Amino acid sequence: MSGYSARIAANPYVVGSFACIGGGLFGLDIASMSGVLSNDAYFRVFNYPGSNAQGAIVASMPAGSLFGALAVTSLADRIGRKNTIILASIIWIIGGVLQCAAINRGMLVVGRVIAGVSVGLSSSVVPIYQSEITAPSIRGRLVSMQQWSITWGIMLQYFVQFGCSYINGTASFRIPWGLQIIPAILLGIGMLWFPESPRWLIDHNRESEALQILADLHGNGHQNDELVMLEFEEIKEQVAFERTEGAKSYADLLKPGILRRVSLGCSLQMWSQLSGMNVMMYYIVYVFEGAGLTGRRGNLIADSVQYVLNVVFTIPAIIYIDRWGRRPLLIIGSTLMGFFLCLVGGLQGAYGEWGSVNNSRVWVITNNQPVTKAIILCSYLCVCSFAITIGPVSWTYPAEIFPMRVRAKAVALSTATNWLFNFALAWAVPPGLSSIAWKTYFVFATFNFAAAIHFTFCFPETAQRTLEEIEAVFAQGHVFSAWAISRDVGKRNLEDLVARKVADERHDSLVEKA
Repeated sequence: MSGYSARIAANPYVVGSFACIGGGLFGLDIASMSGVLSNDAYFRVFNYPGSNAQGAIVASMPAGSLFGALAVTSLADRIGRKNTIILASIIWIIGGVLQCAAINRGMLVVGRVIAGVSVGLSSSVVPIYQSEITAPSIRGRLVSMQQWSITWGIMLQYFVQFGCSYINGTASFRIPWGLQIIPAILLGIGMLWFPESPRWLIDHNRESEALQILADLHGNGHQNDELVMLEFEEIKEQVAFERTEGAKSYADLLKPGILRRVSLGCSLQMWSQLSGMNVMMYYIVYVFEGAGLTGRRGNLIADSVQYVLNVVFTIPAIIYIDRWGRRPLLIIGSTLMGFFLCLVGGLQGAYGEWGSVNNSRVWVITNNQPVTKAIILCSYLCVCSFAITIGPVSWTYPAEIFPMRVRAKAVALSTATNWLFNFALAWAVPPGLSSIAWKTYFVFATFNFAAAIHFTFCFPETAQRTLEEIEAVFAQGHVFSAWAISRDVGKRNLEDLVARKVADERHDSLVEKA
């Protein structure tokens, strides 16, 4: 069949993970900024930006991402999931070129906004694509690889920044910014050999194509395979049902049953930002300077350890997310992060004082190596707690809880919430650290404890279910007692589906006769 490689489609891990390069673009951007915060050449070219100006430069990317995520609401439904990913890669290349060539703050901000639009598109559509194209038994594992790809992007870019820091002049930051273009080229070209989402095809009356893709994905090319037939019939049934619900529009997001899920998806992305994780990524240089870690090389090495831990500790979540479930990871992760952030804030508050680092007013710990090491250790543990829990689930959960008719819009809105809070925090944290200092960590710790309560009461388990079976989960209700929903709710096999279809046809026949 034209349009994709059946051999690629037959490998669930290849077809489900390649698009994650789109998530890696976000990671590349995070490290592209955190790695230059101690680069003299960067400061000279961009006229020594202060805390507010630097916050605005960093925040320009999530500002663009907000618009990109909202654009997915129409693009993913109109041109398809696959073509939206390809478009995102093209936009990233344009933004990357402008950043690499930037000669002033304005040009840099424009490049980052354009690149941000690409990240917003890919961060919204990639989880949708993965959730719609993978088998239920490994869906969580593959969608969570979106988070892993982000951690890889952060780590690889940071090590490139570290290596280039030994270069004198603007090449020390232009080379890393230019190399960011390569993954986008690979993504855009590589996606030409990948299949479109079968759910999108069925929703656009291309059932024969969808059936063949499902057969290549889950049945070694055999259209009569039981899992293939089960998924095909379930998708057709769900799409037909959703079409009777009314036209696709934003009004659908406000309907009973959907609004609850929209609030869950948006709030999860909100909590993932308010956890403070991206603060630890964007501004880790500031965090460790405040802890008393001095020297550019020493800070870069300590930062790189944190990025390596972020990659390594995401692996267990990828492997076991479908076995452990979504709820336990969210609850445990937010609780641990709150605890470690309290320790960081407490140690900073007890042993620090106002001082000066690189001519900037900073709350800093001086001449106290045990406390400095303790703060660095707690920062590492905080990052590890996020990497193995909230990080992967924050992308998996919103991509699987929405019905087909609103999935693109709802996931895009959820991701837009992520970028809205990312934008606000990226801009607000540098001034915050220079004004309320150690109290900043207690603010984020409070957010984490509040998130743990919300996860406990309101977030039902969705692991090990098809996207269509998840409908039965939310039909159970239990809006504020999510723990009461059994993990067996919604489970069906092919015989159940056929029997229900026969019963529906018999009912329709009796109605017509009457």
